[in-house]
Amino acid sequence: MSVRPRMTNLFEQLGLDSSEEAIALFIATHQLNPQTKITEADYWTEGQRQFLAEKIKSDGSWAITVDQLNESLHEDSVEK
Repeated sequence: MSVRPRMTNLFEQLGLDSSEEAIALFIATHQLNPQTKITEADYWTEGQRQFLAEKIKSDGSWAITVDQLNESLHEDSVEK
């Protein structure tokens, strides 16, 4: 049985601080416009970008977590 990846795991894999506060701060300070795909954001390193793209393509449980991050990073651009 594999453990379903969580946002904290995703941030650890990306080499980022994975505390709840750090994740919330990252999301709040790294909002993307609606046209920018998560993998096109200019703040990722090449390795992080490849990791995200790979997980999205895998269509497994990681893809769900990356999609959640993607939605969170586009919160400000979505009409409420």
